[in-house]
Amino acid sequence: MSADGRYGTRIPSEREQRVIQLVAQGLKNREVADAIGTTEHVVKNYLRVIYDKLGLWNRVELALWYESRRSPSAFVTQ
Repeated sequence: MSADGRYGTRIPSEREQRVIQLVAQGLKNREVADAIGTTEHVVKNYLRVIYDKLGLWNRVELALWYESRRSPSAFVTQ
């Protein structure tokens, strides 16, 4: 199964993509909130929406989803 087949097909907004990027870098919700100029509660809401959009369950899956999009050549078999 390809990485694209496993995940949802809805596309995150620009703001959601920024949250995804920061979470994938290992930042905590408070740190993400500080980086994008909002509250921790808003970040939690963003994550709920992102998980729903992408068909994911947690931060680890989100980080893996992000990394699979950053380096698609990593999944090419030879």
